[in-house]
Amino acid sequence: MSDILLISGSPSTPSRSGALLEYAVERLGAEGLSTELVSVRDYPAEDLILGKYDSPAFDRTKRLVAEAHGLIVATPVYKAAYTGALKALLDILPPQALRGKTVLPIATGGSPAHLLVLDYALKPVLGALGASDILQGVYAIDGQLQLDKEGYQFIDMEIRERFDRELDSLATKVKAPAYV
Repeated sequence: MSDILLISGSPSTPSRSGALLEYAVERLGAEGLSTELVSVRDYPAEDLILGKYDSPAFDRTKRLVAEAHGLIVATPVYKAAYTGALKALLDILPPQALRGKTVLPIATGGSPAHLLVLDYALKPVLGALGASDILQGVYAIDGQLQLDKEGYQFIDMEIRERFDRELDSLATKVKAPAYV
């Protein structure tokens, strides 16, 4: 069982949203929290696209979601919304799968124009899955995070500080006595 499940909605690798998840794994591990990472790339495309709820490919993820105390859901922004692959994966989860869990949404995009994707697209679907403790979230633009062969690097320290604050908030909530 992991304390926090990280879900990558990026169909690409490498990706900036994936890089933020890598950073979160390191940061949360330093806080003594265990993490598990799943990606939309882990599943057969046909099972996702056709919404095969009973596919054994999703059994492990459903179990990880049920056992986790917190989640981070990360996605790049495509056409002012989260990825279709992420939507397909979230649709596979049972109703109320996120009930009682703290969820941190994060998104990456090419410009500040899609800043509200968290509030108008991602948070409503997380709420529909029962999440009642949805953190503010982080939206980062391409110019704030650089990917190179060494991995990721924050270019903008303000976005790193905001992300660190959100990770601290998630860690505090997951470590709270109600989860212990």
